[in-house]
Amino acid sequence: MLRYIYGSELARYPLLEGTMFRDRAVQFADRMKWEVSVDENGWERDEYDALDPLYVIWVNPDGGHGGSMRFLPTTERTMVREHFATLLNGADIRSPFIWECTRFCLGQKSTPRVAAALMLAGGELMRAFSLTQLLGVFDPRMVRIYAMIGASPEVLGSMGVGRDKISVGLWPFRPHDRLRVLRRAGLSSEISEHWFDRSFGHAVQEIRKAA
Repeated sequence: MLRYIYGSELARYPLLEGTMFRDRAVQFADRMKWEVSVDENGWERDEYDALDPLYVIWVNPDGGHGGSMRFLPTTERTMVREHFATLLNGADIRSPFIWECTRFCLGQKSTPRVAAALMLAGGELMRAFSLTQLLGVFDPRMVRIYAMIGASPEVLGSMGVGRDKISVGLWPFRPHDRLRVLRRAGLSSEISEHWFDRSFGHAVQEIRKAA
């Protein structure tokens, strides 16, 4: 199932927290060879994890991490602004209606269904918080995953070639994309909204009305 958890609440779920940060180390440090920091616990964390981001996490039946993404508003510090601004030719994307999405991570035994469920969760956040777009950095590996799911971004800028290519993109909210991703994830709209309600204590529509 999907859980929406703020960083300040993550310690309440030690199994989920530990397996998520260890899976991030496996994906980004071991497999992708990114220059990231891994601590003595085998956790991959960075400075943005200290900013109380909102995590969307697929929870496996054993309570461990199956996949996750991290969200921060672009009105605050973002990875794109501080590390990838050159990809935007100096443009600064800063809006209360655009959130940055980073650290898309899949657990070591995840299926394509998990990737689709995470993208679905991004869309649910857009619906709930009246967001117009999500902003993110991605590599060529993710292009195939996005296309497979049916949620490809608008590319704003790229650098590098081949496997070393890095791009910045925007994902708009499109209702027909949500339906496509629901089918890909094998989920109903009702169960997705139930998971959202369970995490926030409010339905998607209620958060939007209260904003």
